[in-house]
Amino acid sequence: MSASPYEIAVTESALSQLNQKLSLASFPDELENTGWNYGTPLAEVKRLTKYWQDGFDWRRAEAKLNELPNYKAQIPVDGFGEIDVHFVHQPSDAPTAIPLLFCHGWPGSFLEVAKMLPLLARADKSVAFHVVAPSLPNFGFSGKVSKKGFGLAQYAETCHQLMKKLGYERYVTQGGDWGMYITRTIGLLYPKSCLASHINMVRANAPTFSRNPLLALQHSILPYSERERRGRERSDWFLNEGSGYRTLQATKPQTIGYAFSDSPVALLAWIYEKLHDWTDDYPWTDDEILTWVSIYLFSTAGPAASVRIYYEAIHTTTGVTRDRTSQWIPKVKLGLCYAPQELTIVPRTWGRTLGPVVFESVKAKGGHFAAWEMPEEIEDDLRNMFGKGGPCFGITNKTSKL
Repeated sequence: MSASPYEIAVTESALSQLNQKLSLASFPDELENTGWNYGTPLAEVKRLTKYWQDGFDWRRAEAKLNELPNYKAQIPVDGFGEIDVHFVHQPSDAPTAIPLLFCHGWPGSFLEVAKMLPLLARADKSVAFHVVAPSLPNFGFSGKVSKKGFGLAQYAETCHQLMKKLGYERYVTQGGDWGMYITRTIGLLYPKSCLASHINMVRANAPTFSRNPLLALQHSILPYSERERRGRERSDWFLNEGSGYRTLQATKPQTIGYAFSDSPVALLAWIYEKLHDWTDDYPWTDDEILTWVSIYLFSTAGPAASVRIYYEAIHTTTGVTRDRTSQWIPKVKLGLCYAPQELTIVPRTWGRTLGPVVFESVKAKGGHFAAWEMPEEIEDDLRNMFGKGGPCFGITNKTSKL
């Protein structure tokens, strides 16, 4: 393996600066009886700010992160030189193990794979996995991209080249949020290597008679199920009440970056709102929240860099757009996971327009951060999709028919 072990080590000066900024924090006022409708409640932010300063132990959280099998490698990306990529790598001893690329999004990180690692370490249903979970460039402890134009195609190239560097010429993927868009892009650009994908955020369009006549007919004559009606309500909520952050990050990421870089309290309030609103009553602990936020605060590229992906993904003129990933991608077998508190929930006929769907699961509970909220459910999906009797059993060991 052409990579080096890596230890996360935030400097004492960074911790001292954080403590100083927290001690000087000022807060806005708040209207009465607004709950979470106006954003993160003042009392929650004040409480977490005080705990961040007086109770939260980053060194303890850091030691926990360093228990993961962390590595770094330099990955060449066309037009951008070599980028330092931090990643978690848990190889299996099983000779027929399937290489699995786990790809996070925003405001997640490589940490989302942590609960999955012990579950995927064991062989069950005659399937085992080599797990690779990178920090995306501009996220976590991977390097900074200093040139504009680093969009979905470049993130896909980074992940693909990492898998090749580790010796995995053929692999499968799992992702949600930007991880969904990136793994879909990998399937589009590298179908001879990326043989199957499982996604837990399904973004798709209604089937049309010109492109998907059978699905369009099914969609037009069958009424929405109760799940699909509730899903439409959730999707409408996100579009109308929950997506303001996306407009800002996709149009003026530099502007919001000043707040993230100067104020840890602003970063906390911005991210905590998403952790609350995007999950299905998940019981976040204060330590979990502050660990997630601290990974952004102490990130190698700085806390402002991560949101640039929103701009680059929709302003590209030569690469893959977000919209393209919501259309049919051939050759790569696809597994779809539907959770009731995902940000967008589409009818299953819509999801089947994305590609050759071979596996679907509908969860009774769960939200946007599926691997963290319900790791056993995602493990179950992967074993049912790739295990013995599943539609993708032994897929990386078979002769390609592409």
